Amino acid sequence: MDRQTPKNNLMDRFLNAIEKAGNKLPDPAVLFLALLLLTWLLSSLLAPIDFGAIDPRTGEKLFIQNLLTGEKLADFLSRMIAVFINFPPLGVVLLAMLGVGVAEYSDYINAGLKYLLSFTPQILLTPIIILVAIVSHTAADAGYVLVIPLGGIIYYAAGRHPLAGIAATFAGVSGGFSANFIPSAIDPLLQSFTQSAAQIIDPNITLNPLNNIFFTGLSSIVVITVGWYLTDKVIEPRLKRTTTVDENLSDLPKMEQLKPEEKTAFKIASLVMVLGLFGLFFWAYPEDSSLRSESGEITSFAAPLMRSIVPFIFLIFWIPGIIFGFLSKNYKTSADVIASMSKSMGGMSHYIVMAFFCALFIDSFAQSNIGAMIALKGASFLQSLHLPSQVTVISIVFLSAIVNLLVGSASAKWALISPIFVPMLMQLQISPDLTQAAYRVGDSVSNIITPLNPYFPLVVIYCQKYIKKTGIGTLVSIMLPYSIYLLFIWTVFLLIYWTLGIPLGLQSSYEYLP
Repeated sequence: MDRQTPKNNLMDRFLNAIEKAGNKLPDPAVLFLALLLLTWLLSSLLAPIDFGAIDPRTGEKLFIQNLLTGEKLADFLSRMIAVFINFPPLGVVLLAMLGVGVAEYSDYINAGLKYLLSFTPQILLTPIIILVAIVSHTAADAGYVLVIPLGGIIYYAAGRHPLAGIAATFAGVSGGFSANFIPSAIDPLLQSFTQSAAQIIDPNITLNPLNNIFFTGLSSIVVITVGWYLTDKVIEPRLKRTTTVDENLSDLPKMEQLKPEEKTAFKIASLVMVLGLFGLFFWAYPEDSSLRSESGEITSFAAPLMRSIVPFIFLIFWIPGIIFGFLSKNYKTSADVIASMSKSMGGMSHYIVMAFFCALFIDSFAQSNIGAMIALKGASFLQSLHLPSQVTVISIVFLSAIVNLLVGSASAKWALISPIFVPMLMQLQISPDLTQAAYRVGDSVSNIITPLNPYFPLVVIYCQKYIKKTGIGTLVSIMLPYSIYLLFIWTVFLLIYWTLGIPLGLQSSYEYLP
């Protein structure tokens, strides 16, 4: 069969063009360096212009900051080490990979995959891994460093295209960021900004931190359904036609039967993991637990548990990995454990280089206020159009998706534009809960196609484990259908949900008005 894309397949031709153009871009590290220099240039050109924008966070005028002044350049150089070291994904990725590396190179993960694939029907593999990816939102950024690479390993072990597994889990973790039936730290964080914005109109209003939990829970069905269809019917068939997994791949699971000593080792190591999880549960359960915040919350960003998710992931995989390695005779001495940790870090060398330039660019872009200015001007323009309420809700979804390409942080964007959107829609008898839900949809769907997502380069690295020539264009072309389908289908779901008058979440003091 000809492996070239069929000429009559419009979507394939479009995605191939995206991939070809994207892969002509320089290495991601060089791209981030170029974007850093471009940000400096634009900041110097735009700084003298008074855009007349008021920063709702401070109540003061918002100006573009010129980053090419002597003072700013000196500040950039003095903070360079701190910016790199404190780049949030860097420590998360490296620490998690130290633990996962031990579990992987001891063959503990390989043994677990064999058990999983022995009873999971092939037809249900995609929805199950997307469901796991969605649930991983609860554990902060765990999905990026654990679930996404496992998606590729699981598909490869099952004889399917590994990049399809990475795409499906990436869509669940990042594209479906606001689809979860389990409360997470992002819920009260966004609610706090929504409530402050709503109090501009009604000072007495109070919103429930879980004011979107019903909608986000049902949205998980939308994300799983869309992801299942696209992965099995669109993405994987295209990948099989256009890409070939590299030959002679090492350190990847094979589907031989487990040896008796491996079965025993797996059961003992897994029992230790389960006991560890039970121990964590009983540590966190008491209301006065040291893992809770001062107010007793466990899902708050202030809770030590939420700040310790990645160290717990490290321990939960590191300890069982060591136990399995020695019991199965894959590890002979402690030097083998250290060697596996070193090996996992060796695979991260390219990511560390990319992270350096990515951290500098994202920090400078935030310092320049260019992204904040675009967000405010876009929101003000939408407000000036005086559109019907249904069209306004749709516009918020689309504007949020576009702004997300430039400003990555969900809370930072909402802090900027919620004081515009929430009061505006309240005057149209649209609840703050609905406005927040519309924002969350738009904020999620474009996560998987923006290189400004700090984890995007990491996903490229995961793909290069199977196909070394994978570039930014390859990943964007794979993820673009997920983004487009989710944007339109999720928005339609929101409108139907709103029209039927179904509660979005736990009751707030503001009456829900469909």
